[in-house]
Order: sequence, then structure tokens, then C-alpha cells
Amino acid sequence: MAHAWMVRTFVKHSAEVEEFPELMEVVRTVFDTARALETKVTDPPGYLHLLRKKMSKLRKAAEQFAHDAPLASDHTNFKMAVSSMRACVQQLDEVLLAVGGGSSHAGLESGDGVA
Repeated sequence: MAHAWMVRTFVKHSAEVEEFPELMEVVRTVFDTARALETKVTDPPGYLHLLRKKMSKLRKAAEQFAHDAPLASDHTNFKMAVSSMRACVQQLDEVLLAVGGGSSHAGLESGDGVA
């Protein structure tokens, strides 16, 4: 989630977000997910259960961000932000698979949405 939070901060403070407000979806989703998960930090089973519930929304936001970011800017920082969100989703999926019960998706495919 640390990478997702860094992406959130980068996007939230980028000049491109004013002209491309669709980028704010990833900002809101990461904030919502992180705030929800922090309430379960002392309850690992509850944390994992809540993470499973939040993953589909986080994945959808990451996929939309991978589509929107190249439209907003071709800058390397946006490409790296897309890569970080992909890695975050993939690693969270791997954690959920490792502890059992799995996730609802195998993660973002590398290369999607990056020009």
C-alpha cells in the first residue's frame, strides 16, 4: 500500500489533474482503501478480509488509471506511477493467494495502458 499511497500523493498534487479530473479516481480509491485497512492493522484476519473486499475497487481504479494516465501526460513520472499501481495490485493479490481464499483476479497485466 505504500506504493499506492505515493501514487496517490503524486497524482493529487500534479498539475495534470486539473485538466484531467478522471485521475482523481485512483486518489480517492487509494485513500478509501488505506483508511479502511488502517482500522484493522491490529487484526490480521480482519485486515485480510477487508482487503479482499476492497481489492476489486482498487484493481478497477488501477486499471482505469493505467488507461487515463497516458492520456493525461506522457511524462515518465506518470508511467512509473502506473507501474507502481500495477505492482501494488499484483503484490496484494499474491498476499491474498498466499494466505488462502485468493483474490477475485490475477492482477493487472504488464503493459496495459502504458504508451
